[in-house]
Amino acid sequence: MEAELVLASSPIDAGISCWDLHSGAEHLRFRSCSSPPNGLTNVAGRFLASSQIRESKSSGGSIFYWSWNKPHVEVKSFPAEPIKPLIANSDGTYLVGGGLSGDIYLWEVATGMLLKKWHAHYRAVSCLVFSDDQSLLISGSEDGSVRVWSLLMIFDDLRQEAAKHLYEHSFSEHTLKVTHIVTGYGGCNAIIVSASEDRTCKIWSLSRGKLLRDIVFPSVIEAIALDPGEHVFYAGGRDGKIYIAALNAQVNSSSTYGMHIIGTLSEQSKAITSLALSKEGFLLASGAEDGMVRVWDTRTRNITRVFRHAKGPISNVLVTRQPLYLNPRASMDSFAWSLQRHVKLPPPLEKFSNSSDERTHVKAFIGSQINSNNLVDSSYVSFQAIENQIKELQQQGSSAAKEMEIERLKLECKRSMQMVRQWKKMYEDLHNFSVSELLDGNELDNANGQRS
Repeated sequence: MEAELVLASSPIDAGISCWDLHSGAEHLRFRSCSSPPNGLTNVAGRFLASSQIRESKSSGGSIFYWSWNKPHVEVKSFPAEPIKPLIANSDGTYLVGGGLSGDIYLWEVATGMLLKKWHAHYRAVSCLVFSDDQSLLISGSEDGSVRVWSLLMIFDDLRQEAAKHLYEHSFSEHTLKVTHIVTGYGGCNAIIVSASEDRTCKIWSLSRGKLLRDIVFPSVIEAIALDPGEHVFYAGGRDGKIYIAALNAQVNSSSTYGMHIIGTLSEQSKAITSLALSKEGFLLASGAEDGMVRVWDTRTRNITRVFRHAKGPISNVLVTRQPLYLNPRASMDSFAWSLQRHVKLPPPLEKFSNSSDERTHVKAFIGSQINSNNLVDSSYVSFQAIENQIKELQQQGSSAAKEMEIERLKLECKRSMQMVRQWKKMYEDLHNFSVSELLDGNELDNANGQRS
């Protein structure tokens, strides 16, 4: 079973708690963290990053980095405005943050460069998520809208000039603040599930740009988690219940809680504020206003573990794979463990772009959505193509970027050499086995010949 960790943070200064999901063992507690909802992210297993919004008006907003093996903050960044949601792409190449003004910021992690900034929503950005192929960014806002952005469009000035608006889709059916968004698998054919303070969760089709299902809940939904099989999703309510909603099944209106709601996980706790599923989908971690993290077995619907984070409410819960260098005994590659253990964190994020090209700050034209049943093909390209285009746009190199690239290449080389050794050993074992079988067969034939 793959080692997984549960991380929890709070909007008050209670740090970041870390436990082993399966054994319950507590790991290092990271200090000085006051993260808003959707403001904590694991940057490709290399380090933790979180946006910070303090109650003091004079402190403004900031973004902190923590190494996995050190409790204190190592890198502090101070963006142009307070950032609420913060996410990293799967490779940890880019960080994306949503501002109180409705702007979205995109930074390169290795250099800290602010690559792009654009106005995305009328009010504060409340949640962000990448599509599984990393080519699309989906944002939710306090104005109730959900918008889908093609990263290729964001970095293509010529296409921006020809387009009427930057977004691929703009969904405006929610009437109140969007609290959480999750996406399924399938790139441009994936589904989006959005939750809102209007007590609904809506399922959208990316390829068609249409609403597929609208589910009304008895309570405001603060957090959602999508089952890996995409048969159901879990919705955490302010009433302390975790609702189980069907994505595809036809459920009649006689359901106890409403159409398409097939059950609950209930513990009479305070409001559920955050949800996260294990990789297999068998364990669900929930954070609540009472400062507790509860781990549920989704098959039996029973609680398996309870962790205490802080006295205050929990704003974020993450379930993530445990980095190998946190448990060097479990790693066969001591070199990789040593390298990761001593890797330096990247520099702080830029407050403003230093580029002389004014087009770095993209201005989005927020117009009315054009209804179309046509599939969007050209925008949904592989993330590799987007990375190549971004590299072409960057005119100046960076020693930090080169160092990270060298470290990545060293690790790739080490993994390749290890694989070669494994194949060589398998070949030698197979050769020895074949020789042994051949010799045994010859001896048996000789013995039979002598007896005859």
